[in-house]
Order: sequence, then structure tokens, then C-alpha cells
Amino acid sequence: MSYRELRWYFVAHREDRAAFQAYLAKRRERSPRVITTVDDPDFDVKIQTAICHQMAQHQK
Repeated sequence: MSYRELRWYFVAHREDRAAFQAYLAKRRERSPRVITTVDDPDFDVKIQTAICHQMAQHQK
């Protein structure tokens, strides 16, 4: 089931706990990972590295 189909199913069947857990799992897969936190002393370096990595991925 696609993310969109699962989301619509869950909205229509909110009592279905298995559907809710599947929806959350798919949502986590789609969410970007946490690169750093605001109070990290290497914040700028980590952000710049992540941007460069993402740009390189899109150029392939």
C-alpha cells in the first residue's frame, strides 16, 4: 500500500491500531533524518556537509 493510500485508510479507520503503526513507520521512512541540533558546536559544518551531499546526490 502506498503512503497516500495508507494515510487515507487510516483517516477512514482511526481505530485500526495496526494501520496507525504502519502509517507511522512509512512516515518515518519519508522523514529526513536529524543531522544536528542547534546547540551543537559543529552545527555549521554538519549543515554544509549535508547540503553538499544532497547536491551531489541530485547531480548524479
